[in-house]
This record gives sequence, structure tokens and C-alpha cells, in this order.
Amino acid sequence: MTTTSTTSELLLPGTTAMDAVTLHVADLPGTTAYYRDALGLVELDGTAARTAVDLASPSATGARHAVLGRGATALVVLVHTPGLPAPERGQAGLFHTALLFPDRAGLADAVARAAQHPRSRYVGSADHLVSNAFYFTDPEDNGIELYWDRPREQWDWQAGRVVMDNAPLDPNAFLREHVSAPLDQPSRSGAEVGHVHLKVGDVETARAFYVDALGFEVTAEWHGALFVAAGGYHHHMAMNTWSSRGAGARAATLGLGQVSLVLPGRSDLDALASRLRAARVDVRDDGRTLRFEDPWKSLLEVSAAA
Repeated sequence: MTTTSTTSELLLPGTTAMDAVTLHVADLPGTTAYYRDALGLVELDGTAARTAVDLASPSATGARHAVLGRGATALVVLVHTPGLPAPERGQAGLFHTALLFPDRAGLADAVARAAQHPRSRYVGSADHLVSNAFYFTDPEDNGIELYWDRPREQWDWQAGRVVMDNAPLDPNAFLREHVSAPLDQPSRSGAEVGHVHLKVGDVETARAFYVDALGFEVTAEWHGALFVAAGGYHHHMAMNTWSSRGAGARAATLGLGQVSLVLPGRSDLDALASRLRAARVDVRDDGRTLRFEDPWKSLLEVSAAA
């Protein structure tokens, strides 16, 4: 593939990855049960959970919370904050958290579980050419994407942009072909946070922050949405204005608490901090992580890999 010609000093490292997403929830037991039972996640304890709370979710310190994931990988941190209001219609914030599965069998297992859960709201499915994706909404109106990537060699790049579409994907046919294990047994498939999609007020402001300051590369622009990534991925983050055009800074609400990224090492954090400060972004550096807000006051946290 061919990407933009931006010098490497202005870009995030190619091995940049997404980390657990933090959500503020009103009903901690009910939302925890949903992610456990509908998506087949497990509550983590020990080192994995402590790391997720200490690094990926400082807001959970001292608050009731649950860390859920697959294997030892934390995917979602739920923080009990019942005093917060629900987001207003048209506000910036989370569009969806996208959980990436290593194969179609693992994806089919998760989709089948979610589809059968009484508190799931199925939104739709699509063949994006680079991936197969299924969309749900959790009981507190947080969007969820469950997806599997086609091999990278099958992705089509044209003029530095990855070709994506919103082609039909029959969910029943997909499940008939790929569900291979009984749903009353624990899932053995791993998963990771593949990308996070946000609602923003305008695309050009998002580009100035996420590309020019943060250091992602643009990989696609599609009907009022901007897709950005590091290392030639189709997208680690996306921002759209489909229901939030003109939105200003977010109020403190339920929903998105924090988006987390992981860079290879401390030198990468230092380079990012310098870029952000040059762009006049207020950066808090505690020696392990950088924390800062995007133009809509969505909190981002960036740490170095262990």
C-alpha cells in the first residue's frame, strides 16, 4: 500500500494499538452482566484488571468498577457513576467500541450470543470489504461493533486510501456457515479492541487534532466520516458527524469515559507529548501515561507497552 508522505517524526509508530475503552454506567451489575453474557466476555481479576484500572482507567480508582475481556486482555472498563446524566441527543462522544475477533468462528460465536440476549439491540451488519461487521447497542445506549478482518493482502488501496464499502452481509447466512461451538459453553476465542469510532462536531477539526497533532494517517473519508490509523491498518479510530454535526464540548455524562492507546516505548510517548504541546494541547504526563482531551473534551490516554 501507499500512505501519505508525512515524515515519520510526525506519525504514531506503526505498532500503535488500541487498549480497553472506559464507559461510565448507571447500572454496573446489569451492564457487567450484559457484556459477560451477551458478548462472552469474562470479568478479569488480578494483574490484568489492576493494570486496566491503573493505566487505562484512572477514573475508576476508588469507584466501583468492572474490567471485562477475553483471556488476559482487558477490553472494557465499566465505572459505576450513577449521578451522571445520559448524553443529550446530538452530543459528541462514543459512536461505537469495535471488538476485533481473530477468525470468523470467534466472531460468529459472539454475534450469536449477542443476538440471543434479551437486552441486546441489533443495529445491522455490513461487508466493509476489509472486514465483516455486526452492530449492537448495549443496555445503556453504547454502540458496539463486532468484526473480523480479511487478510491485509486482500485490502485494496487506491491513492493512499483503503477501499471500504457498506455492502450487504446476511447475518443468518453468516451464522449458519461459521457458528461451530455450542453457545452454552464458554468461548475460547480471543479478542481485542480493534478501533474506536467517535461522534464529533466537524470533520476538519477532527483532522487537525487526530492527524496533524496526534499523528494518525488518514486512510479513508466516507460520507461525513474520517478514518485514521497507524502502520497501514484500515482504521484505529474514526470520527463522524452523522448525528452530531456542530456539536460543542461534551458535558460530563454517562457513556464514553476514556479512549486508550498503547505505543511501543517511552521515547514514543515523549515524541507525542512534544507534538501535542506544539499544537497547544494540554497534556498531563505522570511518567507512565499521557492524558489529554480532544476538541470535544473526549478524554484520551496513551501509555507505553510494558
